[in-house]
Amino acid sequence: MTPDVLIVGAGVIGASTAFHLARAGVAVDVVERAAVGAGMSSRSSALIRMHYTFPPEVELAVRSDTMFDAWPELVGRPAFVRRTGFVRIVRPGEEDQLRANVAAMQGLGADVELVDGASLAALAPGMRTDDVTLAAWEPHGGFGDGALVAGDFLAAARAAGAGYHPGTMVTGLVRDGQRVVGVSTPGGVLPAGTVVIAANVWSPLILRSIGVELPIETELHRVAHLRHAPGTGAPVAVIDSATATYFRPEGTGFDRTLVGDEFSGKRGVDPDEVPPSGPADLVPDIVEAAARRVPGLADAGITGATTGVLDMTPDGRPLLGPLPGWEGLVLATGLSGTGFKVSPAIGEAVAAQLVG
Repeated sequence: MTPDVLIVGAGVIGASTAFHLARAGVAVDVVERAAVGAGMSSRSSALIRMHYTFPPEVELAVRSDTMFDAWPELVGRPAFVRRTGFVRIVRPGEEDQLRANVAAMQGLGADVELVDGASLAALAPGMRTDDVTLAAWEPHGGFGDGALVAGDFLAAARAAGAGYHPGTMVTGLVRDGQRVVGVSTPGGVLPAGTVVIAANVWSPLILRSIGVELPIETELHRVAHLRHAPGTGAPVAVIDSATATYFRPEGTGFDRTLVGDEFSGKRGVDPDEVPPSGPADLVPDIVEAAARRVPGLADAGITGATTGVLDMTPDGRPLLGPLPGWEGLVLATGLSGTGFKVSPAIGEAVAAQLVG
Protein backbone atom coordinates (compact mmCIF):
# COMPACT_ATOMS: atom_id res chain seq x y z
CA MET A 1 0.00 0.00 0.00
CA THR A 2 1.16 3.53 -0.74
CA PRO A 3 1.67 5.41 2.54
CA ASP A 4 0.17 8.83 3.03
CA VAL A 5 3.62 10.05 4.09
CA LEU A 6 7.08 8.63 3.46
CA ILE A 7 9.91 10.02 5.60
CA VAL A 8 13.49 9.85 4.37
CA GLY A 9 15.78 9.50 7.38
CA ALA A 10 15.43 7.72 10.73
CA GLY A 11 17.45 10.11 12.87
CA VAL A 12 15.91 12.11 15.69
CA ILE A 13 13.97 14.41 13.34
CA GLY A 14 12.61 11.74 11.00
CA ALA A 15 11.77 9.32 13.80
CA SER A 16 10.04 12.04 15.81
CA THR A 17 7.97 13.06 12.80
CA ALA A 18 7.01 9.43 12.17
CA PHE A 19 5.96 9.02 15.79
CA HIS A 20 3.69 12.06 15.81
CA LEU A 21 2.15 11.13 12.45
CA ALA A 22 1.53 7.50 13.43
CA ARG A 23 -0.02 8.58 16.71
CA ALA A 24 -2.38 10.81 14.73
CA GLY A 25 -3.47 7.84 12.63
CA VAL A 26 -1.57 8.75 9.46
CA ALA A 27 -0.23 5.90 7.31
CA VAL A 28 3.51 6.61 7.42
CA ASP A 29 6.64 4.76 6.30
CA VAL A 30 10.27 5.57 7.15
CA VAL A 31 13.11 4.77 4.79
CA GLU A 32 16.65 4.81 6.20
CA ARG A 33 19.98 4.38 4.41
CA ALA A 34 21.50 2.42 7.34
CA ALA A 35 19.75 1.89 10.69
CA VAL A 36 17.72 4.04 13.05
CA GLY A 37 19.88 6.70 14.71
CA ALA A 38 23.01 5.43 12.98
CA GLY A 39 23.77 8.67 11.14
CA MET A 40 24.61 11.98 12.76
CA SER A 41 22.11 11.41 15.59
CA SER A 42 24.45 8.78 17.03
CA ARG A 43 27.30 11.33 17.00
CA SER A 44 25.33 14.08 18.74
CA SER A 45 26.59 15.48 22.03
CA ALA A 46 22.89 15.69 22.92
CA LEU A 47 22.88 18.76 25.16
CA ILE A 48 19.48 19.75 26.54
CA ARG A 49 19.16 23.50 27.01
CA MET A 50 16.71 26.29 26.32
CA HIS A 51 19.31 28.96 25.54
CA TYR A 52 18.68 30.44 22.10
CA THR A 53 18.53 34.02 20.84
CA PHE A 54 15.68 33.31 18.42
CA PRO A 55 12.30 33.07 20.23
CA PRO A 56 10.80 30.26 18.08
CA GLU A 57 13.81 28.07 18.89
CA VAL A 58 13.34 28.74 22.61
CA GLU A 59 9.69 27.71 22.26
CA LEU A 60 10.68 24.51 20.42
CA ALA A 61 13.23 23.69 23.12
CA VAL A 62 10.77 24.34 25.96
CA ARG A 63 8.10 22.21 24.29
CA SER A 64 10.62 19.42 23.61
CA ASP A 65 11.77 19.44 27.21
CA THR A 66 8.23 18.80 28.43
CA MET A 67 8.20 15.71 26.19
CA PHE A 68 11.58 14.54 27.47
CA ASP A 69 10.17 14.86 31.00
CA ALA A 70 7.16 12.75 30.04
CA TRP A 71 9.19 10.16 28.08
CA PRO A 72 7.82 6.97 29.72
CA GLU A 73 4.24 8.11 29.18
CA LEU A 74 4.97 9.49 25.70
CA VAL A 75 6.80 6.58 24.07
CA GLY A 76 6.62 3.81 26.66
CA ARG A 77 10.36 3.71 27.26
CA PRO A 78 12.42 4.51 30.40
CA ALA A 79 13.39 8.10 31.22
CA PHE A 80 16.93 8.85 30.11
CA VAL A 81 17.79 12.54 30.54
CA ARG A 82 20.57 13.42 32.99
CA ARG A 83 19.52 16.65 34.66
CA THR A 84 22.96 17.97 35.54
CA GLY A 85 22.00 21.59 34.96
CA PHE A 86 23.28 23.74 32.11
CA VAL A 87 25.44 26.89 32.12
CA ARG A 88 25.91 29.44 29.35
CA ILE A 89 29.09 31.51 29.79
CA VAL A 90 29.59 34.57 27.59
CA ARG A 91 32.62 36.69 26.80
CA PRO A 92 33.31 39.93 28.71
CA GLY A 93 31.24 42.75 27.26
CA GLU A 94 28.32 40.49 26.34
CA GLU A 95 26.55 40.78 29.71
CA ASP A 96 23.79 43.13 28.49
CA GLN A 97 22.95 40.79 25.64
CA LEU A 98 22.86 37.86 28.07
CA ARG A 99 20.47 39.74 30.37
CA ALA A 100 18.18 40.46 27.45
CA ASN A 101 18.31 36.83 26.25
CA VAL A 102 17.51 35.46 29.70
CA ALA A 103 14.59 37.85 30.14
CA ALA A 104 13.19 36.81 26.76
CA MET A 105 13.64 33.12 27.58
CA GLN A 106 11.88 33.51 30.91
CA GLY A 107 8.97 35.15 29.10
CA LEU A 108 8.71 32.05 26.89
CA GLY A 109 8.58 29.61 29.80
CA ALA A 110 12.25 28.63 30.13
CA ASP A 111 13.55 27.82 33.62
CA VAL A 112 16.67 30.01 33.59
CA GLU A 113 18.30 32.59 35.83
CA LEU A 114 21.38 34.82 35.92
CA VAL A 115 24.28 33.93 38.23
CA ASP A 116 27.62 35.59 38.99
CA GLY A 117 31.02 33.93 39.17
CA ALA A 118 30.81 33.15 42.88
CA SER A 119 27.42 31.50 42.53
CA LEU A 120 28.62 29.54 39.53
CA ALA A 121 31.62 28.25 41.50
CA ALA A 122 29.22 26.83 44.09
CA LEU A 123 27.04 25.22 41.41
CA ALA A 124 29.94 23.73 39.46
CA PRO A 125 32.93 22.81 41.65
CA GLY A 126 36.07 22.30 39.62
CA MET A 127 35.38 25.15 37.21
CA ARG A 128 37.44 28.32 37.11
CA THR A 129 35.01 31.23 37.45
CA ASP A 130 37.16 34.21 38.46
CA ASP A 131 36.70 35.74 34.98
CA VAL A 132 32.93 35.16 34.89
CA THR A 133 30.93 38.32 35.57
CA LEU A 134 27.59 36.84 34.53
CA ALA A 135 26.29 33.49 33.28
CA ALA A 136 22.93 31.89 32.57
CA TRP A 137 21.97 28.87 34.69
CA GLU A 138 19.32 26.35 33.71
CA PRO A 139 18.80 23.98 36.67
CA HIS A 140 16.70 21.61 34.53
CA GLY A 141 19.23 21.37 31.70
CA GLY A 142 21.50 18.43 31.03
CA PHE A 143 22.02 15.90 28.27
CA GLY A 144 20.61 12.80 26.65
CA ASP A 145 21.39 10.35 23.83
CA GLY A 146 20.61 10.93 20.16
CA ALA A 147 20.57 7.31 19.05
CA LEU A 148 18.33 6.38 21.99
CA VAL A 149 15.80 9.11 21.21
CA ALA A 150 15.66 8.13 17.55
CA GLY A 151 15.26 4.45 18.46
CA ASP A 152 12.55 5.09 21.06
CA PHE A 153 10.57 7.34 18.74
CA LEU A 154 10.74 4.88 15.86
CA ALA A 155 9.82 1.89 18.04
CA ALA A 156 6.76 3.75 19.29
CA ALA A 157 5.88 4.80 15.74
CA ARG A 158 6.09 1.22 14.51
CA ALA A 159 3.95 0.05 17.42
CA ALA A 160 1.36 2.58 16.20
CA GLY A 161 1.49 1.16 12.68
CA ALA A 162 4.38 2.92 10.91
CA GLY A 163 6.34 1.00 8.30
CA TYR A 164 10.14 0.91 8.26
CA HIS A 165 12.67 0.25 5.49
CA PRO A 166 16.22 0.07 6.97
CA GLY A 167 19.29 -0.37 4.81
CA THR A 168 17.55 1.36 1.92
CA MET A 169 19.40 4.12 0.12
CA VAL A 170 17.26 6.86 -1.41
CA THR A 171 18.94 7.85 -4.66
CA GLY A 172 16.48 10.53 -5.72
CA LEU A 173 12.95 11.83 -5.78
CA VAL A 174 10.30 10.67 -8.26
CA ARG A 175 8.22 13.46 -9.74
CA ASP A 176 5.11 13.91 -11.83
CA GLY A 177 5.46 17.44 -13.16
CA GLN A 178 5.89 19.68 -10.10
CA ARG A 179 4.61 17.05 -7.71
CA VAL A 180 6.81 14.56 -5.85
CA VAL A 181 5.15 11.13 -5.86
CA GLY A 182 7.81 8.92 -4.27
CA VAL A 183 11.50 8.11 -3.96
CA SER A 184 13.84 5.99 -6.01
CA THR A 185 16.00 3.30 -4.39
CA PRO A 186 18.29 0.58 -5.77
CA GLY A 187 15.37 -1.81 -5.28
CA GLY A 188 12.86 0.32 -7.15
CA VAL A 189 10.44 3.15 -6.54
CA LEU A 190 8.68 3.65 -3.21
CA PRO A 191 5.53 5.69 -3.90
CA ALA A 192 4.03 8.10 -1.37
CA GLY A 193 1.36 10.75 -1.05
CA THR A 194 3.87 13.14 0.53
CA VAL A 195 7.64 12.82 0.99
CA VAL A 196 9.35 14.36 4.03
CA ILE A 197 13.09 14.90 3.69
CA ALA A 198 14.70 14.47 7.11
CA ALA A 199 18.03 13.21 5.85
CA ASN A 200 20.32 15.75 7.55
CA VAL A 201 23.59 16.20 5.63
CA TRP A 202 22.37 13.88 2.86
CA SER A 203 19.30 16.01 2.09
CA PRO A 204 20.94 18.26 -0.55
CA LEU A 205 21.98 15.27 -2.67
CA ILE A 206 18.43 13.92 -2.69
CA LEU A 207 16.95 17.29 -3.69
CA ARG A 208 19.42 17.69 -6.56
CA SER A 209 17.62 14.83 -8.30
CA ILE A 210 14.79 17.29 -9.09
CA GLY A 211 17.08 20.24 -9.73
CA VAL A 212 16.72 21.89 -6.30
CA GLU A 213 19.80 23.22 -4.52
CA LEU A 214 19.21 23.48 -0.78
CA PRO A 215 21.15 26.22 1.08
CA ILE A 216 22.91 23.64 3.24
CA GLU A 217 26.67 23.35 3.63
CA THR A 218 28.35 20.53 5.48
CA GLU A 219 30.66 21.36 8.40
CA LEU A 220 33.07 19.07 10.23
CA HIS A 221 32.65 18.87 14.01
CA ARG A 222 35.03 17.30 16.55
CA VAL A 223 34.38 15.96 20.06
CA ALA A 224 36.91 14.62 22.58
CA HIS A 225 36.16 11.92 25.14
CA LEU A 226 38.21 12.20 28.33
CA ARG A 227 38.89 10.11 31.41
CA HIS A 228 40.19 11.81 34.53
CA ALA A 229 40.38 11.55 38.29
CA PRO A 230 36.89 11.41 39.85
CA GLY A 231 35.54 14.84 40.65
CA THR A 232 38.04 16.81 38.57
CA GLY A 233 35.72 17.41 35.62
CA ALA A 234 32.73 19.72 35.43
CA PRO A 235 29.55 18.30 37.01
CA VAL A 236 27.27 20.35 34.73
CA ALA A 237 26.73 20.86 31.01
CA VAL A 238 28.36 24.04 29.72
CA ILE A 239 28.67 26.16 26.59
CA ASP A 240 31.56 28.57 27.11
CA SER A 241 32.16 31.33 24.56
CA ALA A 242 35.29 32.45 26.41
CA THR A 243 37.10 29.20 25.62
CA ALA A 244 35.06 28.41 22.48
CA THR A 245 34.21 24.97 23.84
CA TYR A 246 31.29 23.08 25.31
CA PHE A 247 31.51 20.17 27.72
CA ARG A 248 29.46 17.89 29.92
CA PRO A 249 29.86 14.80 32.07
CA GLU A 250 29.81 11.54 30.19
CA GLY A 251 28.33 8.28 31.40
CA THR A 252 26.97 7.82 34.91
CA GLY A 253 30.17 8.28 36.91
CA PHE A 254 32.27 11.31 37.72
CA ASP A 255 35.48 10.40 35.89
CA ARG A 256 34.56 11.06 32.25
CA THR A 257 33.92 14.24 30.29
CA LEU A 258 32.87 15.00 26.72
CA VAL A 259 34.36 18.17 25.19
CA GLY A 260 33.29 19.73 21.90
CA ASP A 261 34.64 22.52 19.72
CA GLU A 262 32.53 25.68 19.34
CA PHE A 263 34.67 26.95 16.44
CA SER A 264 33.36 26.38 12.94
CA GLY A 265 34.99 23.36 11.36
CA LYS A 266 36.01 22.66 7.80
CA ARG A 267 33.20 23.34 5.35
CA GLY A 268 32.24 21.26 2.33
CA VAL A 269 33.27 17.87 3.71
CA ASP A 270 31.77 14.69 2.28
CA PRO A 271 29.75 13.08 5.11
CA ASP A 272 30.41 9.64 3.65
CA GLU A 273 34.15 10.25 3.98
CA VAL A 274 34.04 11.27 7.68
CA PRO A 275 34.26 8.23 10.00
CA PRO A 276 32.28 8.30 13.26
CA SER A 277 35.41 8.13 15.39
CA GLY A 278 38.97 9.34 15.18
CA PRO A 279 42.32 9.10 16.97
CA ALA A 280 43.18 10.98 20.16
CA ASP A 281 45.62 13.26 18.32
CA LEU A 282 42.65 14.76 16.45
CA VAL A 283 41.41 16.77 19.46
CA PRO A 284 44.21 17.93 21.86
CA ASP A 285 43.56 21.59 21.04
CA ILE A 286 39.93 21.24 22.17
CA VAL A 287 41.02 19.70 25.47
CA GLU A 288 43.63 22.40 26.02
CA ALA A 289 41.01 25.10 25.51
CA ALA A 290 38.47 23.47 27.84
CA ALA A 291 41.13 23.04 30.53
CA ARG A 292 41.31 26.81 30.81
CA ARG A 293 37.80 26.58 32.30
CA VAL A 294 38.15 23.20 34.03
CA PRO A 295 41.79 22.91 35.18
CA GLY A 296 41.41 19.24 36.10
CA LEU A 297 41.00 18.34 32.44
CA ALA A 298 44.64 19.28 31.79
CA ASP A 299 45.63 15.92 33.29
CA ALA A 300 42.85 13.93 31.62
CA GLY A 301 43.53 11.11 29.23
CA ILE A 302 41.95 11.32 25.79
CA THR A 303 40.17 8.02 25.27
CA GLY A 304 38.96 8.85 21.78
CA ALA A 305 37.26 11.31 19.48
CA THR A 306 33.94 11.52 17.67
CA THR A 307 33.74 13.22 14.30
CA GLY A 308 30.42 14.37 12.93
CA VAL A 309 29.13 16.53 10.10
CA LEU A 310 26.60 19.33 10.60
CA ASP A 311 24.02 20.43 8.02
CA MET A 312 24.53 24.21 8.24
CA THR A 313 22.15 26.76 6.74
CA PRO A 314 23.26 30.37 6.12
CA ASP A 315 21.52 31.69 9.26
CA GLY A 316 21.76 28.52 11.37
CA ARG A 317 17.96 28.07 11.31
CA PRO A 318 16.28 24.89 10.08
CA LEU A 319 14.41 24.35 6.83
CA LEU A 320 10.93 23.20 7.85
CA GLY A 321 7.71 22.80 5.91
CA PRO A 322 6.53 22.51 2.29
CA LEU A 323 9.02 23.53 -0.37
CA PRO A 324 7.54 26.37 -2.48
CA GLY A 325 6.84 25.36 -6.04
CA TRP A 326 6.57 21.66 -5.27
CA GLU A 327 3.58 19.63 -4.17
CA GLY A 328 4.00 16.53 -2.04
CA LEU A 329 7.40 17.60 -0.69
CA VAL A 330 8.14 18.73 2.86
CA LEU A 331 11.50 19.60 4.41
CA ALA A 332 12.64 18.80 7.95
CA THR A 333 16.35 19.38 7.64
CA GLY A 334 19.13 21.97 8.04
CA LEU A 335 19.04 21.86 11.85
CA SER A 336 22.62 23.21 11.90
CA GLY A 337 23.82 21.10 14.81
CA THR A 338 20.95 21.80 17.22
CA GLY A 339 18.44 19.15 16.17
CA PHE A 340 18.55 16.80 19.14
CA LYS A 341 17.21 19.14 21.80
CA VAL A 342 14.27 20.32 19.66
CA SER A 343 13.52 17.06 17.85
CA PRO A 344 10.33 16.15 19.77
CA ALA A 345 8.71 19.50 18.99
CA ILE A 346 10.04 19.63 15.41
CA GLY A 347 8.42 16.27 14.67
CA GLU A 348 5.21 17.42 16.30
CA ALA A 349 5.16 20.64 14.26
CA VAL A 350 5.89 18.95 10.93
CA ALA A 351 3.25 16.32 11.64
CA ALA A 352 0.71 19.01 12.50
CA GLN A 353 1.31 20.69 9.13
CA LEU A 354 0.71 17.41 7.33
CA VAL A 355 -2.36 16.43 9.30
CA GLY A 356 -3.81 19.90 8.84
